[in-house]
Amino acid sequence: MNLMSNTIGRAVVYKQNKVATRLSEAQAINRAQHGDAECFAFLYSLHKRRVYSLCLRMIGNVSEAEDLTHDAFTHLFRKITSFRGESAFSTWLHRLVVNVVLMHLRKRSIQVVSLEETLEPRDDDAPRKDFGTRDIALAGAIDRVNLERSIKDLPPGYRIIFVLHDIEGYEHNEIADMLGCSIGNCKSQLHKARMKLRRILQHEGKESGIEKSAA
Repeated sequence: MNLMSNTIGRAVVYKQNKVATRLSEAQAINRAQHGDAECFAFLYSLHKRRVYSLCLRMIGNVSEAEDLTHDAFTHLFRKITSFRGESAFSTWLHRLVVNVVLMHLRKRSIQVVSLEETLEPRDDDAPRKDFGTRDIALAGAIDRVNLERSIKDLPPGYRIIFVLHDIEGYEHNEIADMLGCSIGNCKSQLHKARMKLRRILQHEGKESGIEKSAA
């Protein structure tokens, strides 16, 4: 752990190193796999913001997201030799981060997906639609800051599936495999997450309108 902390601590210094700026990511990965701590620090500096952002969206808590970012790079430090280049490094790292967050949630005994949920929505989840399709009315029409804040207010199970599908772009079969649930259950949870998010955003919009009127 000390080695990991020291390695990350050298990231800022390494970014300023002229040699580092001439390295491609592929070269840095190769050298990091052979134990080059400075190259690992370089990779950390390239991906830390993206990793933290993913952790924060999935977990909804700044302090936990910071801890999980550190945990993710600790796992990366241990497993980087298993990267074979069969996919983009960012894709491989992305999957590793998702697994770290899901393991954390399971340790906290948070049920990510309720296996009792059915495909059919409740009456208050109307309108009915194909749950697996992109929600055009929700996407792109909302202030990004309000959307990010509202995502944090979703229950953990809804938040995880919404982030993985609508933000990170995973397919339902991939998410079902990660969470150990059926594809139909995944689609149902996504539908409910969207409906819940829509209600949160509508509520915030009404409150914002009241505040403007009072001003």
